[in-house]
Formats: sequence, C-alpha cells, structure tokens
Amino acid sequence: MGGTSEREYREKLRKIQETLHKQIEDVQKDARKIEKIKVEALKKTEDLRRSADKKINKVEANIMKSKDLAPESKERLRSEVARLKNESEGNYMQVRRLIVESIVPVTV
Repeated sequence: MGGTSEREYREKLRKIQETLHKQIEDVQKDARKIEKIKVEALKKTEDLRRSADKKINKVEANIMKSKDLAPESKERLRSEVARLKNESEGNYMQVRRLIVESIVPVTV
C-alpha cells in the first residue's frame, strides 16, 4: 500500500501547471517590455533624425543668405552640408535597421 495516490499525482501535476503558467506570464511580460523599448527607440531615432535635419537645413539656409561668404566658400559649404545630410541619413537607416531587426521572428 504506501504508493502514491491519484490525488498526490494530480497535486504534482497542478503544481507543474502553475509553474508553467507563471513562467509563460513572465516571458510574455518580458516580450511586452522589449516591444515597448523598441517602439521608444524608434521614436527617439525619428526625433534625432528630424532634429539633425532641422539643424542642418537651418545652417544651410544661413549659408545661402550670407553676404559675407564668397561664392567658392558657399559652394564648399554646400558640399559639406550635402555630405552631412547623406551621413545623417545613413546613420539613421543603420540604427533603424538595427532596432527593427533586433528580434528576428522564429518560425516554429
């Protein structure tokens, strides 16, 4: 007689089920946190891009309005502005790609 009863086995199974549910809830909670961080990072990236574009455009406009700069100087500065715009766009795309690809979907 002293064997494990059906009730004891059911209790063990219930405890395993509770542990499993808790672990699943923890993973889901972590996944929501990760998604929230990704969204915030994308927002921040967009804000940085807009801010940089605005500042670059403002400097570019001031260069074009300047009466103190020689045409050659304006041309060199215009080239520098174009280079900076390209660099800024490249950095933006690189960071955005990093964020978007940070979690690769797994096919099950």
